[in-house]
Amino acid sequence: MTTDNSGTTVLDVDIDALQGGSADLGQYQGKAVLIVNVASKCGLTPQYAGLERLHEQYAAQGFTVLGVPCNQFMGQEPGTSEEIAEFCSATYGVTFPMTEKVDVNGEGRHSLYERLVTFEDSEGHSGDIRWNFEKFLIGRDGTVVARFSPQTEPESAEVVAAVESLVA
Repeated sequence: MTTDNSGTTVLDVDIDALQGGSADLGQYQGKAVLIVNVASKCGLTPQYAGLERLHEQYAAQGFTVLGVPCNQFMGQEPGTSEEIAEFCSATYGVTFPMTEKVDVNGEGRHSLYERLVTFEDSEGHSGDIRWNFEKFLIGRDGTVVARFSPQTEPESAEVVAAVESLVA
């Protein structure tokens, strides 16, 4: 399920930007977006490099990566907004937008993830986010079109094919 019964999509959710103010997800209407819960101190953190390359490669075709910091998995995103921004920029050259740090699971789950977790990946998994770097591909109409496990590399054939199908 990608829309609720009011007809709204994940792009209608209110969430703040990492550096404050609204992230304004509505600005991505008409674009493809890969939403990824990220962390700076995880074994999968090097995926930032692949996410940035994917972002750069397809940005001109109406695609963006949206990083969503989360500290729910073994405290692997403990930093402040400023520390997260500095780490991502200095270590991986990240230029794609990032939101505020949120919870993706449990009672405090952000409404963005309330909508995302209902979508199944290719193995049939839906529900709770399993780990840092779980990925959701959002179509130009704001609906979820694919979900990828945390271990799926951003530049894997599976992710690239899904992105290319939306930006072609």
